[in-house]
Amino acid sequence: VQLQASGGGLVQAGGSLRLSCAASGHTFSSYSMSWFRQAPGKEREFVAAISMNGGVTYYADSVKGRLTISRDNAKNTVFLQMNSLKPEDTAVYYCAAPRSGAIVIVEAGMIYWGKGTQVTVSS
Repeated sequence: VQLQASGGGLVQAGGSLRLSCAASGHTFSSYSMSWFRQAPGKEREFVAAISMNGGVTYYADSVKGRLTISRDNAKNTVFLQMNSLKPEDTAVYYCAAPRSGAIVIVEAGMIYWGKGTQVTVSS
């Protein structure tokens, strides 16, 4: 699976962004999908995950109620809608997929990674 994230940018605190991750190469609907992020000087951390059919989602506590993960299997794309952004959301955001279809929220469980997209939230 090849993954390509896009949609990052510079936004003021309280603003919104929508990230996209386009997948190609294999059957997209056979994979759960996740978003991770890495802030400057910090380790990469889990943000959100979605099941193969989109029926189950899981979020890090720090983003619950503000970020929403979704997917369109017909378009081989997973999205991350980011609302009420905070300066602490500033990071490079990565989409990723595990080997299996089950939801995985740890970095070590991912085998496919997209190139990150930078999100910067100004105060």
